Amino acid sequence: MKNIIFLFLFVILITGCKIKIDKNHGQEAIFIEHVNPFIGTGGHGHTYPGATVPFGMLQLSPDNGVSSWDWCSGYHYSDSIVAGFSHLHLSGTGIGDLSDLLFMPVNKKVDLTAKATSRDLLPYTSSYSHANEKAKPGYYQVYLETPRINVELTSSQRTAFHKYTFAKNDRQSVVIDLGFAINWDKALKTAITIEDRYTISGSRFSTGWAKNQKVFFVAKFSKPISEQLLTADGKVVEGSTAEGEHSAAQLFFNSNNSNELLVKVALSSVSVANAKDNLDTGKFNFEGVKSEAATTWNTTLNKIEVETPVDSLKTIFYTAMYHAQIAPVTYSDKNGQFRKENDSIVRATNYTAYSTLSLWDTFRAENPLLTLLAPDRVSDIVNTMLAYFDTKKILPVWTLYANETNTMTGYHSIPVIVDAYQKGIKGFDAEKAYSAMKTTMMQDERGLNLYKKYGYIPYDLLDESVTITLEYAYDDWCVAQMAKALGKEDDYTFFLNRSKAYHYLFDPATGFMRGKSQDKKSWNVPFDAKHSNHREHTDYTEGNAWQHSWFVPQNVEGFISLHGSNSIFTNRLEQLFTESSEITGTNVSSDISGLVGQYAHGNEPSHHIAYLFNHAAKPWRTQYWVRHILNTQYNTTPNGLSGNEDCGQMSAWYIFSSMGLYPMNPASGEYEIGSPIFEKATIHLQDKKSFVIEAENVSDKNFYIQSATLNGIAFNKTAISHQQIMQGGILHFVMGPEPNKNWGLTN
Repeated sequence: MKNIIFLFLFVILITGCKIKIDKNHGQEAIFIEHVNPFIGTGGHGHTYPGATVPFGMLQLSPDNGVSSWDWCSGYHYSDSIVAGFSHLHLSGTGIGDLSDLLFMPVNKKVDLTAKATSRDLLPYTSSYSHANEKAKPGYYQVYLETPRINVELTSSQRTAFHKYTFAKNDRQSVVIDLGFAINWDKALKTAITIEDRYTISGSRFSTGWAKNQKVFFVAKFSKPISEQLLTADGKVVEGSTAEGEHSAAQLFFNSNNSNELLVKVALSSVSVANAKDNLDTGKFNFEGVKSEAATTWNTTLNKIEVETPVDSLKTIFYTAMYHAQIAPVTYSDKNGQFRKENDSIVRATNYTAYSTLSLWDTFRAENPLLTLLAPDRVSDIVNTMLAYFDTKKILPVWTLYANETNTMTGYHSIPVIVDAYQKGIKGFDAEKAYSAMKTTMMQDERGLNLYKKYGYIPYDLLDESVTITLEYAYDDWCVAQMAKALGKEDDYTFFLNRSKAYHYLFDPATGFMRGKSQDKKSWNVPFDAKHSNHREHTDYTEGNAWQHSWFVPQNVEGFISLHGSNSIFTNRLEQLFTESSEITGTNVSSDISGLVGQYAHGNEPSHHIAYLFNHAAKPWRTQYWVRHILNTQYNTTPNGLSGNEDCGQMSAWYIFSSMGLYPMNPASGEYEIGSPIFEKATIHLQDKKSFVIEAENVSDKNFYIQSATLNGIAFNKTAISHQQIMQGGILHFVMGPEPNKNWGLTN
């Protein structure tokens, strides 16, 4: 009997342990389970659903083969045709580059000699259904209906893994099309070499938005190549190498042993040899790599834990966390080498170099978010920008594959550097960084000659003059803060004074920032605050006067004084959100989306605006409009983003704002208080500290702050510093259905 009892207790103990382990395993998986990579693949989100790891070198994702703005990532949820799976993609931009190195499994011989001028002429496309498609962090799967092949994709930091499952007894083949290009991309010179029965290598040089893109690659197959067909510029090539503007290959594999074919691919900007060095060694352990990618993502996503009974809010939040940590992407090879725009090869020593620096977008919230989530990567990003400065003696604007695209306005590498320095992030040379910032803002390119001469940029001398002036003024303020921190008082005074350039463009009669001529008196007329003309003959970048008249984050109080009073300012600010959403003009920018009145959440210049009420004695209006934007501009469908994701910025806005914070002035080291949407959000910091934000009584109706405490002490401010957060603690809000108009007025 004793033995029976002992056995019974032992079984209970073991069962209890197993339940505990299973629960722990479930807890580990909870974060990635809430991510839906299809969010943003519809509408104008421009995201891709494919496989990548946090800030990974490869973005292995399907390409529909369509050249159109909403297919900038290569994929749009409205489509049902796939052309193949390429290894480089942009996340949520308005840019049509990349989609390099297309692989496509097929089950028959195809003609690669015919020139395909559209997707319909490609001989290897397939239909697919979303019902047979799946995506999760680090993994993508789709069933190709035409050749009856199941495709699975995953990735490590520098190696992509394909798994193709063919129908029984079907011919097993893979097409590699290096001439495949969509949107702005165009192949210039490509090459494929069959190195041995299991290995191919090659290169693809292309031009587009980034003019000098060079990609070298190696691919290994789990089965020996039984037959091969190489083509170059429409002709079959004998031998083992094909070279030309458009080279392609069809490889065949024996189907006797297994229905599965595995492929692993690595690339490099430097050489085939470096691509081989980047390639993961060992067996074709697809499931192991998939599992490791999931674990990596789970560890990355758990840096912020949110608690809410509303599952859809968790899905939006953790998908935003996912999108916010896709870009920038790893660019330097395992040995540290990377190619620069001038074709020089340099080595990143003690840091990782990054590509895809969409700074006009990301300086606003994405880069400040990384100072919390990935501070080690922030110093790497700064060092990457300084490496680019070494080449051109100007800090980057928008960098892709080490190419300066000079797209968008301002030099917003500057606030990224200052933000990092002010927050105590080490690992880069502060004096060198300051010298780079000062040199950049004192040169004459991109309208700075006019800015220096007139104190602003006259509209009759350069398009987009208002936006450019306001953003240069902010960059100047950032340089001034760094100068002050480094004890350079003369520079501090100079750049601080120049940062007041916005004064020249403010029209007190209308309350708008307007284009002014070089005579320093005349406004650009006729004036229509709702008028948009995309990127030409306009005073505003991708927007209108309503959206671009609020960018003075460096001195909101001074900006308000130009309006005359808090009351006048907030009345105009309120009108922004309640004005009709009509946009006038015959060439309206597609980027003007996500409209709430004339506020355009789908484009970055609007992202800070709702927080301006905090500085005009009406913080409850910040709370109201922030909650309205959270509720209306994000959802869990493929159309769940109201505009381009833009390399994490759209998601970073949600991450911050849903917790009740936002870096309205990105380089100030402070976060504005908005309206938290979660009962509890825990930010896991370095040194095992955590900062907790609690929202007591929060609900759809209870979005107004009634009171707050920080570590048990009354907190009556509308901003909190980065240093306060990094110390750890608890910020506790009590929420209610009506505004407490006295809270937050003692800043």
